[in-house]
Amino acid sequence: MRKKSRPTLEDVATLAGVSTASISRCINNPQKVAEPTRLRIQQSIEVLGYLPHFGGRALARNRTNTIGAIIPTMDNAMFASGLQAFQETLSQAGVTLLVGSSNYDPAQEFEQIRSLLSQGADGLLLIGGARPEKTRKFLTQHSVPHILAWCYSKTVGVPSVGFDNQKSGRSIAEHVIAHGHRNLAVISGLRAGNDRAQDRILGIQAAIDAHQEVHLLALEECKYSFEEAGEALDVILSGQKRPTAIICGSDVLAVGAMLRAQDLGLCIPDDISITGFDDINLARVTTPGLTTVQVPQNEMGRKAADVLLSLLNGSTEQAQSVELMTTIIDRGTLAHI
Repeated sequence: MRKKSRPTLEDVATLAGVSTASISRCINNPQKVAEPTRLRIQQSIEVLGYLPHFGGRALARNRTNTIGAIIPTMDNAMFASGLQAFQETLSQAGVTLLVGSSNYDPAQEFEQIRSLLSQGADGLLLIGGARPEKTRKFLTQHSVPHILAWCYSKTVGVPSVGFDNQKSGRSIAEHVIAHGHRNLAVISGLRAGNDRAQDRILGIQAAIDAHQEVHLLALEECKYSFEEAGEALDVILSGQKRPTAIICGSDVLAVGAMLRAQDLGLCIPDDISITGFDDINLARVTTPGLTTVQVPQNEMGRKAADVLLSLLNGSTEQAQSVELMTTIIDRGTLAHI
């Protein structure tokens, strides 16, 4: 059987009774085409099942209408809501999102950047501000429009849309201290190459340093997994003195610690208090519900898309950094003592 040929621009023009130039204008700038003509062209496109030639459009406009996003991991939901809102906002502007994962590896992030740009990505969304000089130099040399998310900084020289991780870390620590806890421990994500984890610890330490009677008994770093968080809890509990509260750098770590504590027969929060960070859906369904730091993921995703689109369109006045606020959500894992 002979394969059916793909409908062409000329086929659409013939069916609609207009020139090929009118078809191109309708596809690229529909607002410049009279409505009766535009509707006739759109109907012809639908009848024929015509798809514009991507490569040709990209070459003509020097744009592919694709944006790349590189997130550290797809293993858990800490980036899911923000990325979904980012994609939805881009879609409304006719832009397609390509997503890569770095696995918290700077070398892998660099290769993902190269790959997305080779596929024609017009700009990039990157997570956090910590990356090697090689990567920063590459982005500068190639004039790659990009923004940072899940962080906020006035000093990195690149637009950022997110929150102050250090401020948020200090806020949850102060909240725990205000509940009467004096002996604390921290379970953090690995800090190497992760400025968000590092800044949260700096904020927690600042809160502890501000109270002479408060002590940090242990700080354990691990990957963002239930299993490793449980192992970190084992190490903390094996110390000479047991903390009354454990501040975790993510909800995934907090839930892992909770599961391990419950396996050990500990009652939360009576025997030990645990807090998280992110407020992913999981935090709402644990027993008891997880007290955590709520990150405005949806708003962050939408605003990140707006800033990056402004940057791509040359609207530098609108492509400015945006600081968002986090909120502490009290549920049932933090006791007053």
